[in-house]
Amino acid sequence: MGFFSVIIAAVAAFAFGAVYYMVLAKQWMAVSGVDVGSDGKPANSGNPTPYIVSFVCIILVAGMMRHSFALSGVETFGKGLLSGLGIGLFFISPWIFINTGYSNRPWKLAVIDSGYAATAAAIIGGVLTLF
Repeated sequence: MGFFSVIIAAVAAFAFGAVYYMVLAKQWMAVSGVDVGSDGKPANSGNPTPYIVSFVCIILVAGMMRHSFALSGVETFGKGLLSGLGIGLFFISPWIFINTGYSNRPWKLAVIDSGYAATAAAIIGGVLTLF
């Protein structure tokens, strides 16, 4: 599990996020309060900054997961998938719910975002063990 696996895992999680949020775009935009342009897309969809920042953040998550897996002896696809899912469900998702609650945003937003976080972390965990 080296740097290459971190990049591949991040790309896989980012690609999943693109599909996930395309499928849930209308629901996510409605509950997130994002300004929507006349084309029905987020008003800032032409700005590359959120995409770049999110990809860098996914690399950081994948890198730390790789490090944790190496220290914990997580070496099989099944263990990587399950460990990643656990990280998503029990580390990342609770923080999303905390931030959502304190910012007085709709709980449906936390459910949508946590669904992505849990599944993407599982994908990262599985991919990290393939290399």
